[in-house]
Amino acid sequence: MVNWKSNKLGDILLLANGLVIILLINLLASFAFYRVDLTEEQRYSIKPQTKHILENLDDGVFVEVYLDGDLNAGFTRLKKAIRETLEEFRVYSGQRVQYTFTDPAEAKSNKARGEFMADLASRGIQPTNVIDKRNGQRVEKLIFPGAIISYGGDETGVMLLKGSKAVAAEEEINQSIEGLEFELASAIYKLSNINEKSVGIVKGHGELDSIRAAGFYNILADAYAVSDVKLSNAVTGFDALIIAKPTRPFSENDKYTLDQYIMNGGRVLFLLDKLEASMDSVSNPDYFAFPYNLELDEMLFKYGVRINPDLIQDQHAAFFPVVTGQSGARPRMQLIEWPFFPLIIEYADHPVTRNLDALQTKFVSTIDTVKASGIRKTPLLFSSRYSRTVGSPVRIDLNEFREQKDNSFEKSFLPVGYLLEGKFTSLYKNRFLPPGVLKESFRDESIPTKLIIIGDGDIATNEINPKTGNPHPLGFDPYTNYTYANEDLILNMLAYLTEENGLIMARNKEVKLRPLDRQKVTEEKTQWQLINLVLPAMLAVAYGVVRTIIRRKRYTGFS
Repeated sequence: MVNWKSNKLGDILLLANGLVIILLINLLASFAFYRVDLTEEQRYSIKPQTKHILENLDDGVFVEVYLDGDLNAGFTRLKKAIRETLEEFRVYSGQRVQYTFTDPAEAKSNKARGEFMADLASRGIQPTNVIDKRNGQRVEKLIFPGAIISYGGDETGVMLLKGSKAVAAEEEINQSIEGLEFELASAIYKLSNINEKSVGIVKGHGELDSIRAAGFYNILADAYAVSDVKLSNAVTGFDALIIAKPTRPFSENDKYTLDQYIMNGGRVLFLLDKLEASMDSVSNPDYFAFPYNLELDEMLFKYGVRINPDLIQDQHAAFFPVVTGQSGARPRMQLIEWPFFPLIIEYADHPVTRNLDALQTKFVSTIDTVKASGIRKTPLLFSSRYSRTVGSPVRIDLNEFREQKDNSFEKSFLPVGYLLEGKFTSLYKNRFLPPGVLKESFRDESIPTKLIIIGDGDIATNEINPKTGNPHPLGFDPYTNYTYANEDLILNMLAYLTEENGLIMARNKEVKLRPLDRQKVTEEKTQWQLINLVLPAMLAVAYGVVRTIIRRKRYTGFS
């Protein structure tokens, strides 16, 4: 007979009820998926735009990451962050995202290893030489901090080490960690999206020729449907237009077409040279740079900005070779920092420019803002702390600069690029329209849209290999063999202009570094060792003594 008043039975029933409740909670939780991120900066959370892409994948995604093996502390941290990000992708994609880590150095032979690494480099995954000191010895290792992403029979390479080289190595890795979600998600989106955005390159005003813009066209064609556009007819069907380094004036009809494209919600990226300056003419001692007559000043002024007729000289500049003497029958060359080629390292804290490496510019002009109702103006790019401006006409003499000792670079953070957002007022409001246009289709105010204006057209130009005649990649400097962030900036600007899903906002992710204070660690080392080693033992002993005393008082009174 069951004794319902038995303590033992009560304990068994309590345990059984607890197990049933746990099972019910787990069963209910299986129908309601959720994840909780308790970190201050939400480092383990991904953006809603990324979740939407992952939840709507029609096929499996396979990611092979080439960051494995014997890594130092910094790259081990990057590898861990990559794994955590991909694990979040796997969960939110319903197991469609799968990944693996591979060490390229594990190839069986030197020949196989070399071929493997060359193949990775051809896919855009450039190696990084890591130098460490271990046990007092200098250790070098070549690593490939990137991944190959495959989807639906297509694949693409993506670099995962992307940050400013001007900061410390630890901070560069931290910037790369902040950009992991965007780099991986944008690569998956590019492979899975069947509806390519359409980008038009405006032609007919002396814009960049095919050889000087080859790198520019290549990066655009990899992500967008690219077409040349003439403004002689109405422009429709493009998600964005690019005006890259025009040298001849825009006619009234061309300006009207462009204006109405913007009034109807079109987005435009302006890459404009204000002054006609070229390195081909600097050897002429009487060479002066004068403003181009593009006939766009009034339009840009109406929209809220003015590109000034000046050139920036900057102490933080790219190198250019000059002849410094003769070595036998051959000229002796030396690289000097050419101040008319500013390297942009100061950016706004904005998704377009956040954590970018240095940007190479040539003969760049400053930009001022003017009053334009309803327009939000965001400066994106700035000169360095030590810069100055030279007003038009600007004398450009390489030899004169090499000899001068003027170091008065007293201006700081001059803006050279702006993002404009809002409802723009038409240039032709309360004005006569160009002959032949239909007044019925005229709009005097735009729907909300975006424009980006950069005071340099050369950020979209590539260098030419003098030996082969082939174009170098965009942003590659043949004198230093360094690739600047021109490509990343252009792709980020277009992504911000064209993407309605806002994936570019994933670049706003922040992971805070919390380094230890080394001096404080040295001073308080003994104190914290005692707290962590001795205090727990003392607490355990104290607990045992107190418990013993309590037991003695409780039970010694019984006979």
